[in-house]
Amino acid sequence: MLVLASQDSGYHPPSIAEFFPPALLFEGTPFQIDRIMLIRVLMTVVLVGFFLIAMRRPKIVPRGVQNLAEMGLDFVRVSIAEEILGKVNGKRFLPLLTTIFFMVWALNLSGVIPFLNMPSTAKIGVPLLLALLTYFVFNYAGIKAQGFGPYMKSNLFPPGIPKPLYLLVTPIEFVSTFLVRPFTLTVRLLANMIAGHMTLVLFFGAAWFLLFQAGSLLLAPVGVLSFGAGFIFTLFELLVQVLQAYVFTMLTAVYIDGALHAEH
Repeated sequence: MLVLASQDSGYHPPSIAEFFPPALLFEGTPFQIDRIMLIRVLMTVVLVGFFLIAMRRPKIVPRGVQNLAEMGLDFVRVSIAEEILGKVNGKRFLPLLTTIFFMVWALNLSGVIPFLNMPSTAKIGVPLLLALLTYFVFNYAGIKAQGFGPYMKSNLFPPGIPKPLYLLVTPIEFVSTFLVRPFTLTVRLLANMIAGHMTLVLFFGAAWFLLFQAGSLLLAPVGVLSFGAGFIFTLFELLVQVLQAYVFTMLTAVYIDGALHAEH
């Protein structure tokens, strides 16, 4: 029914083209800026501004914005850094983990902010950059802690396995550790944000069309249901956004911890 109506009235379902908007500045150059890039810049400025305001005059007993900021920082410190890496290494890598968590969360959050309506992690640049950063850090930490030879040996030749099985296990370990990890970090975040955005656009776009453009009272109840489903899915998407930030940061900590300890 919606497809037939769309053919008559110009309804356009969501498509992947939304993630490739036209250039706004410096078109055709390596510094090309489009709508998604501007959203990234805006959310980064908002994130930095939030912490500057929260911590400009910190008090022993935090209140207001400082209290919110410290709750977020304590969550990353206690529930991710110290829980996985321990107190010493947790403190060492806390700046990296905190930056990743709040950056991913903020850039995800733009997907449900009115007039932005685009998660800026739904384009591969940021997820890939953060995945490569994680890849560099955990390999560097492992090589520095163990030395290059022992680090590669601990990853490619796990102890306790019969030597003939290394013909099978070593290639699998190499692919899973040095190729699959950055790929899965990138794709997990990217795919979740693309899927969430497409679903929200579908629900709210259909609701707008059925309520205000279709010109049929019979379709209005369907439009109301579509709007209600979009609202419920928005709440779900808020949960997904923070979960994706947590999963990305948690896996970064797990990879670093595994690289630091050969027995892992």
